[in-house]
Amino acid sequence: MTATTLPGTRVRRRARRDAKSRNPLLYVAALVVVALSLGPVLVGVIGGFRTNAQLAEDPAGLPDPWVLDNYLNVITGAEFWRYALNSTAIALITTGLVVLLGVMAAYPLARYRFRGREALFTIFVMGLLFPATVAIIPLFIIVTRDLGLGNTWWGVALPQAAFALPLTVVILRPFLAAIPTEIEEAALLDGASRLGFFWRILLPLSGPGMVTVGVLAFVTSWNNYMLPLLLLQDRMRTLPLGVADFSSEHAADIAGVYAFTTLAMIPALVFFLAMQKRIVNGLQGAVKG
Repeated sequence: MTATTLPGTRVRRRARRDAKSRNPLLYVAALVVVALSLGPVLVGVIGGFRTNAQLAEDPAGLPDPWVLDNYLNVITGAEFWRYALNSTAIALITTGLVVLLGVMAAYPLARYRFRGREALFTIFVMGLLFPATVAIIPLFIIVTRDLGLGNTWWGVALPQAAFALPLTVVILRPFLAAIPTEIEEAALLDGASRLGFFWRILLPLSGPGMVTVGVLAFVTSWNNYMLPLLLLQDRMRTLPLGVADFSSEHAADIAGVYAFTTLAMIPALVFFLAMQKRIVNGLQGAVKG
């Protein structure tokens, strides 16, 4: 009886899932979310192709005619590229530290058994509850007075990497734990040391997880505002700070502000979209692990 009723149960379940997937309310809700997410972005992108007179006459209209001067003025200006260089350097340093230190911290938590391992992992999990803004004043004192890294790339990258480590360890630990122990045992029998196994075998196999945490660290660093605002000044400021500075200095040039803001968000947006599948695959692997 079980053999005869089981296929019918599967068919009914599949029919219910198909009915839910065809629910028009789901599509309406998805369209609303997409409109709310992309609406401000499209307004900024299109606004950069308009003149201030067009924006004053019809704020919600389309460019007529389309104007490239706003984007050209931003691209040909030295300030934009200085801001972009600072953001890129800090994001790359942060990403390198997060990936390297994160995989080194997750490795013993995933592969070794020792007293207090789960308690130590719990500390990393609890680190997800504390944003950098909570410790912003102590960070300023430590970075500027104790470490002497105020107004430098490393002064921003180090705290960013520290606050990104909890999520990195949480994501990487399942990847490293899911690698079969037989591979490690075979490598050790062939004469490889534990350090050699880590660098030559474990890191390549955990590539999807490392890509995932690297992309998340890069995008988070690129969009970070609070730490650079506190620690950076003048020529060392990043693109988010540059957007604020440009908006203040050119408050009357709304079209120019739209163009500057659009160009500032394009690199992180393109990078994230290009790596989206890798992020999804990496997170799926973490969940399976």
